[in-house]
Amino acid sequence: MDGLLQRPGTAIVQAIVNARRRNDGLALAEEKIGPDEEAILARITERMRAHMAQDFPPGRMERGGNTKTHGVVRGELVVHAGLPGHLAHGVFREPQRFRCWVRFGGPGPHTPPDIDDVGVLSIGVKLMGVPGAKLMADEAHTQDFTGISCPTFTTPNITENAILQQWSRDELPLWYFLDPRRPHLCDLLMQGLWSRTQGNPLGTGYYSCVPYLLGEGTAMQYAFLPAGPVDMAVPRLPRRPSDNYLRENMAKTLARTDASFTMTVQVQNDAHRMPIEHAGVLWPERLSPRVPVATLHIPRQRFDSPAQLAFADRLSFNPWHAIPEHRPLGNQNRARRRLYEELSRFRQAQNGVTHVEPTGDEAFD
Repeated sequence: MDGLLQRPGTAIVQAIVNARRRNDGLALAEEKIGPDEEAILARITERMRAHMAQDFPPGRMERGGNTKTHGVVRGELVVHAGLPGHLAHGVFREPQRFRCWVRFGGPGPHTPPDIDDVGVLSIGVKLMGVPGAKLMADEAHTQDFTGISCPTFTTPNITENAILQQWSRDELPLWYFLDPRRPHLCDLLMQGLWSRTQGNPLGTGYYSCVPYLLGEGTAMQYAFLPAGPVDMAVPRLPRRPSDNYLRENMAKTLARTDASFTMTVQVQNDAHRMPIEHAGVLWPERLSPRVPVATLHIPRQRFDSPAQLAFADRLSFNPWHAIPEHRPLGNQNRARRRLYEELSRFRQAQNGVTHVEPTGDEAFD
């Protein structure tokens, strides 16, 4: 079904989305800040905090989004040599290697058995040993990249995200898409076209969905695409698999072989067709092909010890853990700075753990 319908279906849905959009006349990499963003952000933060408190008791509180941790693994981002000058900015400015922690997670906001909520997965890549000034003061040497397995975000902007959070709090998230007073059918179709019964987080592509700077005056989106074959079989079908089969499949894979992803970037070259402020628009590859810039290498390892899984609670992934050359862009990203920070502090305080900036030298039993 993916092979037959995903690409043509995506093209049709995106044509409808773009036909309904107006051209704001923005320049490349230019943002347009809404007058009510702070008020909307306050509503989203409060609703997500209340939802977390409603669903998880103190001591066992999970993240408000990208909730279930399938694993946190050691990796290395290897920046390719010979990148053209317009791509050689920030961490891509020269061939180099960065140790990193890579978290694979579920969609949230709950932590059900994997097979019951398996359509979308998430990734968080935290580079360590990154020199230079940072946009957030709580980590001095990191650069975070985050993504999900759908190339467009669930909501096009924070106004709609606030509405989704209200429906999620009421345990009726599907009604956000189907509400006849304010339907979001194109967003629902995009999520449906790119959702699938996942078999292994190491064999799925992840997309930033929202833009970032690639040096001053240039915007990019990035992706992490599997660079080799991965066993994606779901065990025990047609019976129910294990509640944590995604973690178990990751563990089986990394017990016998390495895994890798190719990191690609798309450079914005059309401010309307590749918008900064609308996260429901897929940047067309025919206008800007995905160009490989680095390889994310994940070596063979054991990662599923209780101590290493608990380490995930002390990590905070935030796209604003960044150098200025990769400053997050757009309303969704502007909201994430404070939203992620406040919810992370709330979660860690409820669990009685402290945030750590990792070094890569961590050891676990």
